[in-house]
Amino acid sequence: MYDIIVIGAGPAGMTAAIYARRASRPVLVLEALTPGGQIINTPDIENYPVEAHISGIDFSQRLHAQAEDLGAEFVMEKAVEIKAEGNVKSVVTDKNVYEAKAVIIATGSENRKLGVEDEDRLVGRGVSYCATCDGNFYRNKVVAVVGGGNTALEDALYLADLTEKVYLIHRRDSFRGDAATVARLQERDNVEFVYNSNVTRLIAEKRLTAIEVTNSKDGSVRTIELRGLFVAVGRIPENQNFASVVKLDESGYIVAGEDCHTTAPGIFAAGDNRVKLLRQLVTATADGAMAATEAIKYISEME
Repeated sequence: MYDIIVIGAGPAGMTAAIYARRASRPVLVLEALTPGGQIINTPDIENYPVEAHISGIDFSQRLHAQAEDLGAEFVMEKAVEIKAEGNVKSVVTDKNVYEAKAVIIATGSENRKLGVEDEDRLVGRGVSYCATCDGNFYRNKVVAVVGGGNTALEDALYLADLTEKVYLIHRRDSFRGDAATVARLQERDNVEFVYNSNVTRLIAEKRLTAIEVTNSKDGSVRTIELRGLFVAVGRIPENQNFASVVKLDESGYIVAGEDCHTTAPGIFAAGDNRVKLLRQLVTATADGAMAATEAIKYISEME
């Protein structure tokens, strides 16, 4: 019996483990793959307080070591179900069943990909899924944003202030995002809309140098020379295994406020898998701290 089980060893989950151990609470962290989460794919983190430059791998390794040094237990197993039976929560993995007084779900979310050849190879070499994280690397260069929702529009607006030119590529003839943001983009001289089009090829050697865009109406193919491609076609939260115990919104994110409480007592959500406005490294670690603090409070009230 643990006091707290954390599902997911990304920045949110490992921060939660640190806060739990600092309160001398027995904590188990379950991780299906490798500690670190999506941040390990980031070559250079520039926007985290104190550390002006650190790789995602180094950041994750330091966080993992800190949690382990404090006594957090890590088990590499995938959580597939949570059973909430009174004051005891059972977390079922692909190998075992573990029990705790409180559970923190910190499974994060995955970037939805374009599905074109070499996309994974070029992450950090011209392909990015976060304009606010990586935009500064492309200052005064030509870039493109793919997507039609608010994230894509806001990414394009953000990049328009940094780069020489922004191509905004959308598979339809109108955007799903806010009309006001579209209007602001239309006023920018360095933003070009590319409607009814899909990115069908990435051209690169060591780094991305150009993309091919295919028009869905007439089949014509256009080559756009650029240095950066920002993919903003949505994210996939990893919450479906827990839909029977916590409420999810229409996009699959866990409904939880800034206090990280879910609709189920004693179950908390932290990081990119919950409903929130900003999904960044700093907000993930903040969620981890809050979720652990609230979990400890919940347990203390039962004792």
